[in-house]
Amino acid sequence: MSTHPHPEIGLRKVPDRFNPSPFAYHEEIEIEVETLTNLGDGLGRVGGWVVMLPFALPGERVLARIWHNANNFSRADLVRILRPSPERVAPHCALFGVCGGCQYQNFSAAAQLAWKTNTVGDLLHRIGGVKVAVNPCHASPRAYFYRSKITPHFQRPRDKSETFPIGFLVVNQRHKIVDVPACPIATDAINAALPGVRAQIFAGHDRFRRGATLLLRETAEGVVTDPRRVVTEKVGALHLRFPAGGFFQNNPFILPAFAEYATKQASAEGCHFLIDAYCGSGLFALTAASRFESVLGVEVDPAAVRNATENAAANGIANCHFLAASAEHIFAEVRTPAARTAVLLDPPRRGADPAFLQQLIAYNPRRIVYVSCAPDTQARDLKPLLAANYTVTDAQPFDLFPQTRHIESIITLQSENRF
Repeated sequence: MSTHPHPEIGLRKVPDRFNPSPFAYHEEIEIEVETLTNLGDGLGRVGGWVVMLPFALPGERVLARIWHNANNFSRADLVRILRPSPERVAPHCALFGVCGGCQYQNFSAAAQLAWKTNTVGDLLHRIGGVKVAVNPCHASPRAYFYRSKITPHFQRPRDKSETFPIGFLVVNQRHKIVDVPACPIATDAINAALPGVRAQIFAGHDRFRRGATLLLRETAEGVVTDPRRVVTEKVGALHLRFPAGGFFQNNPFILPAFAEYATKQASAEGCHFLIDAYCGSGLFALTAASRFESVLGVEVDPAAVRNATENAAANGIANCHFLAASAEHIFAEVRTPAARTAVLLDPPRRGADPAFLQQLIAYNPRRIVYVSCAPDTQARDLKPLLAANYTVTDAQPFDLFPQTRHIESIITLQSENRF
C-alpha cells in the first residue's frame, strides 16, 4: 500500500500566508478521489486541503501532478490511475483527456445518470435549502452521435503554408486548440460534412484576420454553416424555424420528451393559462398549446418573437401569442387570473433576473416550472420562491448532453397560498 509523501500535512492548521498550499508546483502526490465538482473534475483532500483534477472518478486512488495553487485549493493533472473505479470505461474518442469538450467518456452510462441525479439533489439542498427526492435522470436515446450543432474554432496562422488545428480548446487552456477531424458526440451528418468544411478553411484561411468560430448545424435542410440562414427543426409534430446561429437545444433525440415533460408539469393542478418567459422561438409555448386555453410567450429578442409568431401560424396554433419584452416586465401585460395560471421559465445560464423573480412572486401564479441548464443558479433562484410560500413538488434532470458534465433540470413549484 502506498504511503502519502506528506504525512505532516494533516498537522498544518494555519497555512503559510505567502505559500498557502502544502504542495510545490509540479509535485506529484497520491490522492483518493472523493467526489466530482459541478465542472466534472475529480476532487480529493489531503489533510483537509482540496485538490481538483480532471478525468479522475469517485473512489479512485490516483497519482496527480500539481500545476496550480490557489488560496484554498490546488489543481492537478492526472498522471496515473493506481486503483480504478469499477465504473471506469474506455472512452470512444482518441482525443478524450486532451479535448475539453467532454468530461465523462471514461464514466459508464449508468454512473453518469446516477451522478447527474445526485448533483441536482445536492445543489438543491446545499444552495437552495431544499430537501426533495429527485427523479432519476432521464437518459438520452443516444449516448453518442446526438449533438446537432458544433462550433469548432481556429486561429489564423502567421505563415500561409503553416498547418493549424481546427477544433476545440485543450483541457484547462484558454487559447490552445486541439485539432478535431471528427467528433463522436456530433451527429453522423455533421461528421460527414466536417472534412469538407475543414478543407475550405485550410484553402482560404488568409481571408480571416484572427481566426474564427465555425458553425455546423444539422437541420431539416441538411447541415448548415451560415448562422444567418433560417432553418427548420422538427420536435414531435411541430416544425420550428429559427436562425441557424440562434439558440435552440442541440439534442433533437431527447427534445420531444423534454418539452413534453415540462409542459405537462405546467398544465397540472387546475392551470388553464400559461406564461412562457424567455420563450425563444416558441418550443415550450407551442408544445404546450393543446393543454391550455391560451399561452403568452415573452422574449427580449424581437426577431425571436417574429419566429415564434410565424411558427405558431405555420403549425396551425391559434391560442399562442408572443410579446417582445424583457422577462421582468411582462406581468403588466398579463390579464389571466394567477389562480389558474402557470409560469414556465427557461432563463440563460446566469439564472433569472431578480426583478423578474420579484414580479413573479407578486403575481403569485398557481404553478411555476423552472427549466435550467445550470442547476446551481436554478437552486439559488428557488430561495426567494420558497420564502414566498412555494413548495418544490417535482425535480427531474434530463441528460441532454451525455459524456459531458452538463445537466438540464426541470423543477416544479406549487403555490401554497389559498386561492
